[in-house]
Amino acid sequence: ESARVLILRLVAVLVAIGIGGLLLAFVFTRDRRYLALGWRLFRYAIIVALVFFALLIVERVFVPFV
Repeated sequence: ESARVLILRLVAVLVAIGIGGLLLAFVFTRDRRYLALGWRLFRYAIIVALVFFALLIVERVFVPFV
């Protein structure tokens, strides 16, 4: 289980770096496409994290009964 959490943390750091890079690109270029891409990346990351945590909760609830 700790390997899964480590992977989630690594992905979270990579997403944060990606969003930060896109925001920085927007600041330098004033191209709103970078903001849109950063927002999309943030939304997808939140959805993936919620699914991941939902699976962890389901595993905690149902695995002890098997």
